[in-house]
Amino acid sequence: MQEMLTASERTLTVQEPLDVRSPSAVVWDMDGTLIDSSSAVPDAFIETVMALGGAVRSRAEVVALYSLGPPHAMLSRMLERPCSGPEVDLYHEALARCAARVTPCAGVRTTLDRLRPVVPMAVFTGASRRAADILLTAVGLREHFSVVVGGDEIERPKPDPEGVLTACALLRVPADACVYVGDAPTDLEAARRAGALAAAAGWGHLYNASAPADFVLKTPEDLAARLLST
Repeated sequence: MQEMLTASERTLTVQEPLDVRSPSAVVWDMDGTLIDSSSAVPDAFIETVMALGGAVRSRAEVVALYSLGPPHAMLSRMLERPCSGPEVDLYHEALARCAARVTPCAGVRTTLDRLRPVVPMAVFTGASRRAADILLTAVGLREHFSVVVGGDEIERPKPDPEGVLTACALLRVPADACVYVGDAPTDLEAARRAGALAAAAGWGHLYNASAPADFVLKTPEDLAARLLST
């Protein structure tokens, strides 16, 4: 196995070769990276907030709050008061109803099928663990991941590296031997702060070309091509 470079050692673009063939693990962001939930998740939040007497928000306003972390934090902000456990349950129930509209991002399923026999994979998402299980199961991707870490299972949301480090620890691999794939600038910062390689998911709806990354993937298949090349 070739030694993996840390995030601080080099910066790559999608055109540059990546001198990494056999990483110890790949950790993925979920929304916008593995799955297209750009309408279902905001709609579940809007439905819940309306049911609880809050103001109606647009999908864009909901997406702008993703950096707050798990549903409890987002609902509390939208309702302008602390929300309760049963109210978070209402959100998860709404999400389950909306989950039929979620699809894997193009190329994700094929990429996971190729990587699964070769390298252990995990998910670290700002969404709750329950939400992750609902959505990944709905699109038939849950079985690809031996570890799933939700935003409600850590204390500090992205860009803090805690979630990436937790996923790597559960996979029993050092963070500097992992790749974290995510579309949002906070994903990439969390990866770099953890010492993992930060791979930008260029297909994601929160991708920002100005956000620092170790390399940019135009499609999910680019990752498999880089890691499995001989």
